[in-house]
Amino acid sequence: MLRSTHFELSFGSVAALEYGDVKTAPYSIVFLHGWLDNAASFQTTIDALITLEPNVHICAIDLPGHGFSSHKSADNFYLFFDYLDDIYQLLANISPNKLLLVGHSLGALLASCYSAAFPEQVAGLVQIEGNGPLAESPENSVMRLRAGIKSRQRIRNKPLRTFPTLDDAVALRARVNQLRVEQIKPVVCRGLFERENGWAWRHDVKLQSDSLYRMANEHAAQFRQQIVCPQLIILGTSGFEHLRQDNDSVQHVVYIEGGHHCHLQQPQAVAERIFGLVNII
Repeated sequence: MLRSTHFELSFGSVAALEYGDVKTAPYSIVFLHGWLDNAASFQTTIDALITLEPNVHICAIDLPGHGFSSHKSADNFYLFFDYLDDIYQLLANISPNKLLLVGHSLGALLASCYSAAFPEQVAGLVQIEGNGPLAESPENSVMRLRAGIKSRQRIRNKPLRTFPTLDDAVALRARVNQLRVEQIKPVVCRGLFERENGWAWRHDVKLQSDSLYRMANEHAAQFRQQIVCPQLIILGTSGFEHLRQDNDSVQHVVYIEGGHHCHLQQPQAVAERIFGLVNII
């Protein structure tokens, strides 16, 4: 079954939930979770995949600053492109023979950019509630920079939030993400630690600062256009509305009943779509 592992990178260690043997499996599936989630976000999807294909190798990581992975230095605010360097180092550790990248939300944005930049490494791509990198008009760049710098100062002065009980934290996340308690609880349990005065989030608080920069639409289009591997976009029927609007020219889109965390709501359906892509890579 799933085992806890970790990989040493230049900044520290990346924690993971892993299944199977990369040396004997015909392919590896690496899962990249969304912002402020962790590897447990894919636990039920992985269970369903293992039932479909028990010989697979699977590695779901905690992105740096999330879950049990190391936090970066005090002056590092987790820039988007730095995650891609982290993934490059991770895959050098794993060295899969054939790689399928599966990402949700932030993880989908990362997986799409990585697939475009390193097409020789990626045999297949699945984006759950994502379609390439985020982009906006260059007219917003100065305002975004100003807001991002100010958000960093707020984070530096922000006190650590605690919850009286684990159930209180689970209930909050369930309400915010519009999920049932049992669907989000594994993610919350992996993301919390107990203190003398209650429960606190394990993730690095710097993750909550705003981005200083977002690429222009023309830049984002280049990343989407240079993905050459077979790919699939999975969207929730009640997920982020802009994603439904942004994929009108994309042929490889399927809809799953659910919201932004549709893989937690419909793990079997998502696993079957992933397995379907595996069969053509």
